[in-house]
Amino acid sequence: MSDLIKLIEAEYLSKVQENEKIDLSFKAGDNVNVYVNIKEGNKERTQLFAGTVIQRKNPNTNGETFTVRKISNGIAVERIFPVICSSIEKIEVTRRGKVRRARLYYLRDRMGKSARVKEKIVRKSK
Repeated sequence: MSDLIKLIEAEYLSKVQENEKIDLSFKAGDNVNVYVNIKEGNKERTQLFAGTVIQRKNPNTNGETFTVRKISNGIAVERIFPVICSSIEKIEVTRRGKVRRARLYYLRDRMGKSARVKEKIVRKSK
């Protein structure tokens, strides 16, 4: 059984390393830009989905997903992305968030300024 698990983990790592543009250093509370390839008829374009990461589920597995939430024209939009997905072109972290939870479901009940996440200040050591 352990050989099967090792094989699955090796497959996961190879798929993640295949796509070098996907930076998996983000966590819940971070603001990210997700560039997704969308096919419309014969045309293909890249769409930007920018928002706050609410959660990451099943980390370091083939089924790992993350949920991004944004407010668009006063309407909240959440989108779930699988990490191993050919349609994701690139993930950029725009701002690190300072949170004490792994799942930020409480943001769903908040609007305006109370829905903001504090920024994590990273200090460089000398």
